[in-house]
Amino acid sequence: MEMIIDIASWGLFVGGSIFMLIGAIGLIRLPDMFSRIHAAGIIDTMGIVMLFVGMILQAGLTFVSIKIFLITLFLMFTLPTATHALARAALDAGMIPLSDDDDTDEKELALMKELEEERKRISKT
Repeated sequence: MEMIIDIASWGLFVGGSIFMLIGAIGLIRLPDMFSRIHAAGIIDTMGIVMLFVGMILQAGLTFVSIKIFLITLFLMFTLPTATHALARAALDAGMIPLSDDDDTDEKELALMKELEEERKRISKT
């Protein structure tokens, strides 16, 4: 029975780490703030919860596992709410999400490329 719990907890550790890695890559690679918020939501919700559930399985039924469960429950409610509030604040501030049906995408992507080239030029000096 102990081996099954270890395999399940390590599976959750690996799964949570993969979600965290995918979300971190998304934070770097995605083009606009709203896409990056989505990547951060993946890290927050799935990655952290899977890691914490793996920790609960490793700890067994102890006071520590109850604390980890309460922290996980708290994070499951607060992190998506914070992500939503951040996206709402960005919309209220006038940021426009990228979309497929208008030409603002090309303008924003061209601006992003110019900014990236400027960053590279500044970092060389």
